[in-house]
Amino acid sequence: CSFVLGNPPFGGFVQRSAAKQERTGEVFARLGATGGRLDYVTAWFLKAGEYFQGGPARAAFVATNSITQGEQVAQFWPALFERYGLEIAFAHRTFAWGSDARGAAHVHVVIVGLTDRKSAPAKRRLFLSENAKEDVEETATGAISPYLIDAGRLRDPHSVVERRRSPLSGFPAICVGTKPVDGGHYILDSDQRAEFMEREPGAAKLIHPFLGGREHINGRKRWILVPSEGSASELRSMPRVMRQVEAVRKYRANEAGNLGQSLSENPMQFHVTVIPDGEFLVIPEVSSERRKYVPIGYLKPPVIPSNQLLVVEDAKMHHFAMLTSAMHMAWLRVTGGRLESRLRYSSGLVYNTFPIPRESPDLSLLDAHAQAVLDARAARPGESLAALYDPNVMPEGLRRAHVELDRAVDRLYRRSPFTSELERVEHLLALYEESSTPLSAGAGRKRRRKPSTASRS
Repeated sequence: CSFVLGNPPFGGFVQRSAAKQERTGEVFARLGATGGRLDYVTAWFLKAGEYFQGGPARAAFVATNSITQGEQVAQFWPALFERYGLEIAFAHRTFAWGSDARGAAHVHVVIVGLTDRKSAPAKRRLFLSENAKEDVEETATGAISPYLIDAGRLRDPHSVVERRRSPLSGFPAICVGTKPVDGGHYILDSDQRAEFMEREPGAAKLIHPFLGGREHINGRKRWILVPSEGSASELRSMPRVMRQVEAVRKYRANEAGNLGQSLSENPMQFHVTVIPDGEFLVIPEVSSERRKYVPIGYLKPPVIPSNQLLVVEDAKMHHFAMLTSAMHMAWLRVTGGRLESRLRYSSGLVYNTFPIPRESPDLSLLDAHAQAVLDARAARPGESLAALYDPNVMPEGLRRAHVELDRAVDRLYRRSPFTSELERVEHLLALYEESSTPLSAGAGRKRRRKPSTASRS
């Protein structure tokens, strides 16, 4: 055959049946790898590479756009480039594709055309449209990156972003929030908290606001019991607290697997404990793809962040400015993963890999712009971040503050303004390639955080 083409099943890792898992495992095993969490569709690309190995190749597939984003890029594309000697000859960047039937879900897909390296055209064709019905823009380029961008500025068009243990930018360390592994026995809603405190008044000092991404974004309230903050004599005088501790011990021993069993001997301790002593910056792990900006913000004690928030304790105002900027949002959309279609933030792939200008600019110039964004939020008391960052109703003052902040951040990277998110991504990938020495993924941390002296109005 001269061509291989089609629209294979996309199925994510968690959607694979045992039979599908076995079949894809066979394909990946021939590469000396497990395939990690690669989508089912990637097996067709690899099979095409095997089929054409050593001869002329022309293949094209429709695929889920997740193979050009996040951790899958580094797991998948080097095999096509290095083992099978393939090149991207043409591609259509992400667009929505689905049925016109009412209620039918749309998926976000890409189209990728592959050829063997010897036959690769001098000019590659890169297409862009919002959906299958809109006018398509075409760009000619000498090389296409696995992120489906113009790779003309890269020394190596095959460059991929890999997880890092520490920030490339020199920013403060980031960590995941508190993860109790408690079966829900320590977590309370407002009614449960009120009832608990009525029956056990002495437990009031052990109950803290406990916010994850949903609570932070939507202004909801949730609470967590922290029995380890009480002395042994205090806890023995609180039968309701001790009942919850025993429920957690039983849950860990019987239902939480090997991790829970190892934790069951000390049921008052959490698996991950992050209880900041001062103001701290939080980034929701998951956020709607509709928002132009992920609602990053500051929280203060006695709030405890959950593991659905990423925490930066020593963040200055200019760190907030950089992280909430259009530049960082562009980096997130190309290097971060997805949960369904929602953006998924990653410390190792997004925060730690984010490149800042090599010339070490004075980031304190951004402080006033950061404060303007926070002031615009504060001017709308009672409004949740979900409401403030809804693209249809975002207040003009907040929108204007973000635009001014974006311009200030953009000027740190180059004098001429960026005209699109795609330009920002191309610039950042080139800067990443110049600056990075990728490191392997690190282990999670379990510790109580150091005090922070930062303050924010």
